[in-house]
Amino acid sequence: MSKKDLAPGSKAQLIQRILGRKTGQAASDGRMADQTATHQSATSHIPESFTRFDRHPGYEKMLVPKAMADRLGVRNPFFRSHDGAAAARTRIGGRDYLNFANYNYLGLSAHPEVNAAAKAAMDQYGTSASASRLVAGERRVQRELEEELARNYDVDDCVVFVSGHATNVSTIGYLFGPKDLVIHDSLIHNSILQGIQLSGAARRSFPHNDSAALERILAEIRGQFERVLIVIEGLYSMDGDIPDLPAFIDIKRRYKAFLMVDEAHALGVLGKTGRGSHEYFGVAGRDVDIWMGTLSKTLASCGGYIAGDRALVELLKYAASGFVYSVGISPVLAAASLKALQIMRREPERVQTLQERGSQFLNTMRSLGINTGYAQGYAVIPAITGSSLKAVKLSGQLFDAGLNVQPIIHPAVEEKAARLRFFLSASHSQDDIDQACETVHTLMKK
Repeated sequence: MSKKDLAPGSKAQLIQRILGRKTGQAASDGRMADQTATHQSATSHIPESFTRFDRHPGYEKMLVPKAMADRLGVRNPFFRSHDGAAAARTRIGGRDYLNFANYNYLGLSAHPEVNAAAKAAMDQYGTSASASRLVAGERRVQRELEEELARNYDVDDCVVFVSGHATNVSTIGYLFGPKDLVIHDSLIHNSILQGIQLSGAARRSFPHNDSAALERILAEIRGQFERVLIVIEGLYSMDGDIPDLPAFIDIKRRYKAFLMVDEAHALGVLGKTGRGSHEYFGVAGRDVDIWMGTLSKTLASCGGYIAGDRALVELLKYAASGFVYSVGISPVLAAASLKALQIMRREPERVQTLQERGSQFLNTMRSLGINTGYAQGYAVIPAITGSSLKAVKLSGQLFDAGLNVQPIIHPAVEEKAARLRFFLSASHSQDDIDQACETVHTLMKK
């Protein structure tokens, strides 16, 4: 074959290239076949269920009560679409309902001043902080909210996170570790449990609101750990009762522990002016090491906060992953919560009205023979049904009667403790309360 035949673009060179590619392709195919066989051998024991979400154990477990509900003709009470603001009354599917399924305790969600503050912040700052505050700086309204919250608890400082749940997870997950112990009330919120799991700390629980049991546990095991954190709620969101805060403060001092109080449902509800547990019990804000709360209840927004001494707040602002690696709270939401907090302070009659409605609801329900569990009349009051099926069916019957209230079922609570959970608002009237109690009583008798 001449040089001319092998010149670029010649027919002979094209044939050689094709043959070369085929040879290379054959080798490549062989390697791929070997790799496929190896992969098949390595994965032959893995069941198909590990590659499908519809075979996930959690999903399959979830299908069981759904199938049972379908057979019994019980409607799904969850994820109903509302056509307006979360308030004492709501509109669902074109019909008006008396609403007991939201946390708008002081009626400040959609308050004209709160809306105006949010709109002004949007005009000035836009709708998003767009980055972590550590990375991109912050907006003045974010700091103003934190300063006001710190003043509410009479502590040094405060830091606001974008989620209440993430606040607990990030705070406990960062501050404590494998050599530490977190000991909590048996009815504590899921976010606390997730935070403990993230931290790697040892976990123990004590019977609900039983400070004597807590002390017995600490007397036995406190010396085995470096740092110890005691976690309680200011107002328990499932049961509507409160702890003996001074007793827990005393224990944490004597056993050299930290005390964290989750005020998610206590701010705006407890105390003469709604400042929370410390106002209700007359203790100093500094007597509690970590005050936690949310912006989504009384404060008409979305997010969470930690208030305490300056070192605590600095630690979280510079090192807690849920703050450092998360976008900062939207200026719109910060402005809404700041205004709601200011209105709460300016109009303590809202708090007093809420407390009156809570007392009225609890006393009426009990007079009708309805089991309200541990409730003490502070904005959260359950009606215990004793089974998940009864709770879901009763929720549907109340919905047909014009009352929107959600069931709390197993596994969120024990099966025997399944319930309807009523959230009260300062916007509910006395007639609203009477109507709701009488309707529940009538339907439960059936």
